[in-house]
Amino acid sequence: MKKRRLGNSGLEVSAIGFGCMGLNFSYGQALSKADAVKLIRDAADRGVTFFDTAEVYGPFTNEEIVGEALAPIRDQVVIATKFGFNIDPATHKSAGMDSRPSHIREVVEGSLKRLRVGVIDLLYQHRVDPNVPIEDVAGAVKDLIREGKVKHFGLSEAGARTVRRAHAVQPITALQNEYSLWTRGPETNGILEACEELGIGLVAYSPLGRGFLTGAMGKDTKIGPNDFRANLPRFTPEAMAANQALVDLLKRIADQKKATTAQIALAWLLAQKPWIVPIPGTTKLARLEENLGAADVALSAADLAEIESAAAEIRIEGERYPEPLMATTGR
Repeated sequence: MKKRRLGNSGLEVSAIGFGCMGLNFSYGQALSKADAVKLIRDAADRGVTFFDTAEVYGPFTNEEIVGEALAPIRDQVVIATKFGFNIDPATHKSAGMDSRPSHIREVVEGSLKRLRVGVIDLLYQHRVDPNVPIEDVAGAVKDLIREGKVKHFGLSEAGARTVRRAHAVQPITALQNEYSLWTRGPETNGILEACEELGIGLVAYSPLGRGFLTGAMGKDTKIGPNDFRANLPRFTPEAMAANQALVDLLKRIADQKKATTAQIALAWLLAQKPWIVPIPGTTKLARLEENLGAADVALSAADLAEIESAAAEIRIEGERYPEPLMATTGR
């Protein structure tokens, strides 16, 4: 597996990481703990060194899976996790955001135990808390870095102005934002510009459009009530029918390259900037191997120009989140 550096930080990770959320959270069908542990180890065996989780996934149980899976090879991998929600330890229900410095410390202590590590490689604020100045958040993480409990600081779905304010207190290693051919906000909202200027890496989550860009879904796909995509505007039958044009474009390029639509979607992301690292998730070994194969798909300047030209004619239907969740992004 090829490697990439996240911005100017020197943090080197596999060119394609593994988003662990879907192993047991959000998509309705969870793997058993044993199967999830095995899949993470399969990923590591195939060269993946970058694994992403969060306390809110489960909550808590996803970190436990990652910790168990990677304990034998802890010194060979980079583990990223996130704080930022007020989770009731008894009910496991989330009651909004909480990025108070005291709470960040509590979360880190819990994550260290669940992940079975002495230090967290990359710690993200999961969403910007409007009630806590970002300078206080960055300062709290700076203290944790000084104490040896965290190595690198990151933000997720923050606005460019917030990124600059936080970076001035504690240099940011990575921003985690949704980015793909059907979610191109980072190109226009100042995020890519800020990353380039400040030397920050971009970790692209949902790089396959939560499965849609693989070509395995369509207007007739039935989404179960426990699958969070059932609540997303882009996964109505009407939106999926309208957005099929983007999948058709990817398939056309894939056929030319003897690749798959998912591989072209990931290869396109890799071709945008050398400091972008996508973290697709899956519950299937075959899909994992397919995703990792994208690192070997070379898109020429002509290929990229063809994709850009055709994509410009496609209007993506539906917001990526319902309004209440959209309001938590870009702050």
